[in-house]
Amino acid sequence: MTTMRVLLVEDEPSIAEPLVAALQREGHEVHHAPDGASALAAPEAELVLLDLRLPDIDGFDVCRALRARSTVPIIILSARGEEIDKVLGLELGADDYLVKPFGVRELLARMHAVTRRTQAAAAVTGASVVDDDALQLGVLVVDLRAHRVSVAGSEVELTPTEFELLVAFARRPGAAYGREQLLADVWNTSWSGSTKTVDVHVASLRRKLGDQVQIDTIRGIGYRLVAAP
Repeated sequence: MTTMRVLLVEDEPSIAEPLVAALQREGHEVHHAPDGASALAAPEAELVLLDLRLPDIDGFDVCRALRARSTVPIIILSARGEEIDKVLGLELGADDYLVKPFGVRELLARMHAVTRRTQAAAAVTGASVVDDDALQLGVLVVDLRAHRVSVAGSEVELTPTEFELLVAFARRPGAAYGREQLLADVWNTSWSGSTKTVDVHVASLRRKLGDQVQIDTIRGIGYRLVAAP
C-alpha cells in the first residue's frame, strides 16, 4: 500500500498512541485529532480513521461535515457494532466501518481496500460511448479521467466508492449485477457476510442521481442501471 497522510480521530490515548505508532511503522504520515473540532480543523488528509464517540462532536456529525467538503476515504472505527450504526455511517458517506476491538493487520487491509477502490475510481479505463475517458448512458455522463459525474448537464457529487459502483453499472447498462458480484468488483472482496453495504451505497446513489437515472432492484438477484434518453 502506498504511504499516505492519515488523519486519526480518536480521543482515547490508550487506543490512539499505539495506533499512531503502528501506522507510522508502515510509513504513513499520521495527524492525530483527539476531538471533532480538531478533526475538522486538521490539514487535508488522504484517508481518515474516525472514532464515533468523541468528547465534543458526535462522530456521525464529523463524518457528515467531512463528506460535505471532500471525497477523502473515511473508515469509521467504533465500538458501536449494531447494524443501524453501520448503516448510518455508510449513508453519511463513510467508505468502511470497522468495529472495535480490531487488529492492526485488519485495519491495514481495510485501508488498502479503500484506497485501492479510490485509485481505481480515479484511473478506471474501459469501453466508452463518448470517448476513451467517458461513459454515457442517456442523460448520465461519467467522466473517468476527471472522476466527475453529471446528469442532464448537472454535476453530481459522489464518494469514491459510489463513483466506482456507478462505473461498474455504467460499463454494462441494463445488465443484472448480483450483490456478491458487486462486492467482488467494487469492494475487491469475496466476503460472504451481509451484503447490506451494497444496499446502502445503491440507496445513496439513487438519491444523488435522481429520477432520470434509475437503478432497478431485480428480485432475488441484485440491481441494474437504466437512464432516461
